Amino acid sequence: MKTNKDKSLTKNDTNSQMMKGADVLVSALEREGVDVVFAYPGGASMELHQALTKSTKIRTILPRFEQGGGFMAHGYARSTGKPSVCMATSGPGATNLVTCIADAFMDSIPLVCITGQVYQQFIGKAAFQETDFYGMTLPIVKHSYLVLEKEDLPKIVKEAFHIASTGRPGPVVIDIPKDVQQALFEPEFPDTIDIPGYKVNTTTPKASDSDLAVVLGLIAKSKKPVIYTGGGIISAEAHDELRAFAKSTGIPVASTLMGLGAFDSEDPQSLYWFGMHGTVAGNWAVCDCDLLLCMGARFDDRITGKIEKFAPDATIAHIDIDLSEHNKNKYVDVPIHSDIKYALERLNQLWKDKKCKQPDISDWMNTIQKWKEEHPFSYEQSEHITQQEAIEVLYEETKGDAIVSTGVGQHQMWAAQYFKFRKPRTYISSLGLGTMGFGLPAAIGAQVAHPDKLVVNIDGDGCFLMNVQELATAAIEKINAKTIIMNNQHLGMVVQWEDLLYESVRGQTILCDKDNIGGPDNLDALYPDFVKISEGFGVKAKRVHKREDLRDAIKDMIEHDGPYVLEVVVPYTEHVLPMIKQGLSAKEILLKSPNSK
Repeated sequence: MKTNKDKSLTKNDTNSQMMKGADVLVSALEREGVDVVFAYPGGASMELHQALTKSTKIRTILPRFEQGGGFMAHGYARSTGKPSVCMATSGPGATNLVTCIADAFMDSIPLVCITGQVYQQFIGKAAFQETDFYGMTLPIVKHSYLVLEKEDLPKIVKEAFHIASTGRPGPVVIDIPKDVQQALFEPEFPDTIDIPGYKVNTTTPKASDSDLAVVLGLIAKSKKPVIYTGGGIISAEAHDELRAFAKSTGIPVASTLMGLGAFDSEDPQSLYWFGMHGTVAGNWAVCDCDLLLCMGARFDDRITGKIEKFAPDATIAHIDIDLSEHNKNKYVDVPIHSDIKYALERLNQLWKDKKCKQPDISDWMNTIQKWKEEHPFSYEQSEHITQQEAIEVLYEETKGDAIVSTGVGQHQMWAAQYFKFRKPRTYISSLGLGTMGFGLPAAIGAQVAHPDKLVVNIDGDGCFLMNVQELATAAIEKINAKTIIMNNQHLGMVVQWEDLLYESVRGQTILCDKDNIGGPDNLDALYPDFVKISEGFGVKAKRVHKREDLRDAIKDMIEHDGPYVLEVVVPYTEHVLPMIKQGLSAKEILLKSPNSK
């Protein structure tokens, strides 16, 4: 994007001097409060890395793969709420960030992704390591910049952070040609910005009191209300307001996975999370409710199941900062365009001012309590350690006081089921895009952001191998993130679908020798040897397969001063239940499933 020089920019007299473009970038990052950059160098970004070596305010962490660096930035941003920065060179370095950018776009995570680009004279000429990164990222960003005028660089950086973090958060790309990085000029750092057409710059959308009064009127008449919350509550830092509103109204709260921790999972009003593998009580309550208050969520397919049968008899109010989400997936009766924190603050105040009374929903709460008691998350004890049991023990030993990242698959769902999340920004997981390999680098990023906090990556053997090289980053940078590998030698979630839909025919889902499958009863056949791999990176590791050794092994992992890998050998025959198959409704939820063979 080529921009005209903004005449409203003001010079900072203490820094008015000739600087290289790369040094200008670093200075601009410092002004945005950036304290860490996850960056992998290359020919088109070397100037940026040279500039970073001069900074006393920014820690530069070298990942071992650009995707690893991108997901480290995810872990930092998701656990703090602040925009995080990753950096790569042109061509393949940049394209290795695409998955991370798409992931941030799907989950509304504020990232600023900076890439080096070839000299402007070579752009569009298939030069060495050239790609149209600006063009290829347009569908998966809030905004992309290609910096063609060196004087625009300070303004672009300030705009990028503003766009990434305001409204519905998301990723922004800044692609910087090498000649702009090398150019000498006197920068003008803006104190303020004005982005034409970007309304959040001037005013955050705020619900009118009249619209919110409609919501209060619906609550007064309801007999079976439910609050449905999503990641927007966490993005807006609105969890306190949500908890106050739920307490005032007495309405039960069902969360998406993105919203885990915004409402205390142990609160009696909590339905915990619902959707494909969520609680029976949560799914049935949403299905049978007469009023559904959707707050900062988007009615995605893993939540709704068959859309026509999702809350079919409910009046639905939808409060969201993104106007495009209204009536996109599910038609609603009361769409309200608003920042959710503001809307909840006003709802709480109006509730007090109008002296509203809780609706009589005692019969409804009794029904919900019965569902909770009859259909809790549960699993059968076996002769071997199960993934569910390992996560339960981890929860008990940490007392829930940890930040947990995950890969994607069965372990991801079991982590959400059996580790009770009571605070926001403690469940760090790739949910919209569902990216395997996310867990380890995300844990590293979260640990960098919270050096004194316990951070544990709950991973699968398939996921872990996808970014295993980031053990080197953890070891060299002395980042104490822990990993538990649930090693079942299979792509567990795909195996589960094979069992349910394809008569257990294995379509390339076995990760070891298919004729000699490793497992708790066949340890010699386990492949690969994760303990040796970890030790090769200088990371302490241990394998456990006996139930009596599990708790002590988890204690050792927690207490170890440094990164740690604990391999837990588990069977591959377990299924994540309950489960709503695609195309079905909550009332068709699967409670029992035959074990795979």
